Parts: sequence; C-alpha cells; structure tokens
Amino acid sequence: PKEPSGSLSTDSIKIKKEVANAFVKRKKRSSPYEWYFEYYKSPMEQMHERCENYPPCDYLSDQVGFAVAYNRFFG
Repeated sequence: PKEPSGSLSTDSIKIKKEVANAFVKRKKRSSPYEWYFEYYKSPMEQMHERCENYPPCDYLSDQVGFAVAYNRFFG
C-alpha cells in the first residue's frame, strides 16, 4: 500500500520475526576468549582507534604509516 506522498507505509516494510530469523542468523561464540575480546580491546587496537578519531593523525597514517603518525601526535 502506498501513501499519498508516493512512499511505502511502514506496515509494508515490517516482516515477522520468524521470517527474519530464516535468513539472518546470529553468530555464536564458541569460547570465553571470543567473549572477552569482543568487549575488551587490545592496547594496539585502542591506539589505532585513537589515531583514526583524530583527523590529522588519520591523514598522516595514510601517508607515512601508523607507527610514525601515532608517535608524532601521541607519542
């Protein structure tokens, strides 16, 4: 069913939970280590995110590499 504005109504977009579960499967974690690493990031990953969130560092890391860029701004 279309609304007067020409867009679809929200009722036509919704699907039942059972239908959605047929093609969207949740990834199961097999070990406690996977749970741990999902919630706690390594120090190197934290450093990468810190550099990515600071545009000058992110730009410089594309030019000369992550280690040099990180040390330039945060080292």
